[in-house]
Amino acid sequence: MASFIEQVRRVEFVETDMAGIVHFSRFYIWMEQLEHEFFRSIGLSIMQQLEDGTVIGWPRVSAQCRFESPARYDELITARLTIQRIGVKSLTFDVVFRRGERVLARGSMKTVCCRLRPGHELESLEIPALYLERIQEHREVDAG
Repeated sequence: MASFIEQVRRVEFVETDMAGIVHFSRFYIWMEQLEHEFFRSIGLSIMQQLEDGTVIGWPRVSAQCRFESPARYDELITARLTIQRIGVKSLTFDVVFRRGERVLARGSMKTVCCRLRPGHELESLEIPALYLERIQEHREVDAG
């Protein structure tokens, strides 16, 4: 079973355009926030110092979102993030946004594990064992 996290949020006025419809850019922000919450839920972060001193981060290399129905001011929407793929160096997340049973949007993001060193280029790394272990533990709990 895929590892997931779900979040319910109310659409705020500041997140909408002049017609009261959620601006498309908010869906990308919400996907990123949900990704951060997923890492927190497994006791990790998108920026973390490992035991050997290496600082890692997870920059996005691709993101897309397909809109199916508008979300509007003050509505409650549910966003569900699942891990679609675990690569050697990357994670691909899928996100579905719903209002009740109606799908509002579907998105995905691919993030790559990278070494972060000030003044240096990003360097992709294999996903650390700690992350793989925590993700697997979370998957086992989901399968429950």
